[in-house]
Amino acid sequence: MIRVRRPTWDARIELAPLLDIVLLLLMFFIYACLLMVRVDLMPMELRTFQSGVGAKPVPAATIAIDLAGVVYLDRTKIKEVDLVKAIQARLQIEPLTVVYLAIADGEGTVDRTSLMLDVWEHLQMAGIDVNLIGKPPKSAP
Repeated sequence: MIRVRRPTWDARIELAPLLDIVLLLLMFFIYACLLMVRVDLMPMELRTFQSGVGAKPVPAATIAIDLAGVVYLDRTKIKEVDLVKAIQARLQIEPLTVVYLAIADGEGTVDRTSLMLDVWEHLQMAGIDVNLIGKPPKSAP
């Protein structure tokens, strides 16, 4: 019997088709990710002005309560009973004044909840609008 010698072929893995498929999948996922992003802005053409006047900041009065329960009006220590009169005097001078109420973050030595509610109630009874200032949530963008 005659033996036929056949050449042995080395196993080869062609990389060109594999790279084509990988790049195709990569492009698909990139495009899919772009479509998943929600666009919150609308394109808008802004007009340019040759002249103008800058906006003036609105006057503000900040009431702060620190960890020890001390009340401040614009970094000046003030008694709770004098607070409403001081803010009313400011509002008569500048009626557009915005009043902010801020409370220090942390564990204090006194219960500041009742103090904050008292300040809030006195200002509301006097007809003064109060804006609370707080720490933004950690999940905010």
